[in-house]
Amino acid sequence: MEHWKRTIERANRFFMQGELVDAREAYLQALALAQVLFERWANADEAVAACVISHHNLADLHLRLNQPEESAEYLCAIHQRLLQVMQEPRLPQALREAALRQSSKTYVELLNFISEHGEYPRTHRLLPIDAALPTPHHHGVH
Repeated sequence: MEHWKRTIERANRFFMQGELVDAREAYLQALALAQVLFERWANADEAVAACVISHHNLADLHLRLNQPEESAEYLCAIHQRLLQVMQEPRLPQALREAALRQSSKTYVELLNFISEHGEYPRTHRLLPIDAALPTPHHHGVH
């Protein structure tokens, strides 16, 4: 956990300084650490949060680079991963519950992204927005 935290903090410093190539490299390292340690982390909430933070930071970075489609990929990837974790019976219950709690955040992030940047192929496959909208009922005169 400490190594992941240090890596994220270093990436955040690069990001704040506008050193986006170095920031991306460090965020990718943090993501790799979070994924490798995902099932081995002692605290399930921290394990899931580390994955979410890593993905969301990369999404923010790609927005800064004017690459919204790449941003959408990271937002979709983590939301999809949490949905899979929640339904994976071989994983510890604590991890599945942590994924459920975090999935509301990843869902809101995706909706905010779509409302601001529009839909992309992966966002549409994961969250077909028009399917989520209620269909209007027309009342005619009989």
